[in-house]
Amino acid sequence: MNYTRMVIEKEAPEEYGYDRIRYNLSESSIADQKLSDIGLSLPDLTLFYGEHRGDKELRALIAAQDAGISPDDVLVTAGAAGALFIISTSLLSKSDHLVVIRPNYATNIETPRAIGCAISFVDLAFDDGFAVDVGQVAAAIQPNTRLISVTCPHNPTGTMMGRAELDALVALAESRNCHLLVDETYRDLSYGKRLPSAASLSRKAISVSSLSKAFGIPGIRIGWLITRDAELQEKFLAAKEQIGICGSVIDEGIARGMLQRRDAFLATLLPEMARRRDIVQAWIDREPLVDWVRPEGGVVGFPRLNVDPGFDLDRFYVNLLESHGAYVGPGHWFEMPKRFFRVGFGWPTEAELRSGLDAISAALRQ
Repeated sequence: MNYTRMVIEKEAPEEYGYDRIRYNLSESSIADQKLSDIGLSLPDLTLFYGEHRGDKELRALIAAQDAGISPDDVLVTAGAAGALFIISTSLLSKSDHLVVIRPNYATNIETPRAIGCAISFVDLAFDDGFAVDVGQVAAAIQPNTRLISVTCPHNPTGTMMGRAELDALVALAESRNCHLLVDETYRDLSYGKRLPSAASLSRKAISVSSLSKAFGIPGIRIGWLITRDAELQEKFLAAKEQIGICGSVIDEGIARGMLQRRDAFLATLLPEMARRRDIVQAWIDREPLVDWVRPEGGVVGFPRLNVDPGFDLDRFYVNLLESHGAYVGPGHWFEMPKRFFRVGFGWPTEAELRSGLDAISAALRQ
């Protein structure tokens, strides 16, 4: 493995310093929750080695979200990042090939790069609404392709595939004898119809999710992967055991309590996040130098700056932060041009969101 730090992590707000940012629009989750915010307290747990697959009741709560999924199909991991690492290192080698939708969550690209496998990118286009072209994915597949990697709802654009596109990708993976990885971290934050978990549709599909983004508790590092292929699940379990044996029983206890409250939590959260999305939409409607593809899920969007070719984008981002105190995720975090940036509307307060958007307008004109 040839590890290289990801740009998105090197430039993360926690690395830069939260105290240096007034309007943090770079975050990709809802606001961080306290135990008291969600009505939880630490249970009186015995601090033993937990179940290697993850707490049985926690896995049952995860599995219950989709028909056809059992607790044995679920492996609890150290966040979605841990799940993605296990999948890549279990399925890919230097002699294998991967097809990745780009832009994408950085781990879906950088871990395969560290392994040294060949990668073909299917780049999404703003002018096409960042829609996935299944035909392009099919054309990118090679005889040694082991994995197709997508996210839905998409990070960083917030766009979503329809059921027809998801079914087509599943059928493609089955016909080409490879696996389909769907990073579903934002699935609970779908503003329209919520797609089924890809893993519920086929043994060739692997689903990944976590409690970090939609539930605002990234500090407990709870994610999971789902596969109905028992042999593959055993391989993933072996990887987890060699990395860390099991998860934290404290983290899993908190996660269990959160998922027991899942429906009530989301019933309040979803309308609020939809309203936040409308705040960004209203700003874009009156800002001629910015447009976006309206997100259909998640709490991030990927606006595009409508500026002249000579516009100094590096200076813009420096000025935005140093003079106006606003921080966004520039396009190079996602191997995209710097005229794109990720804006997170779920983490800041409403006042901070509005002020941050106004700061972007001010910096553009400066």
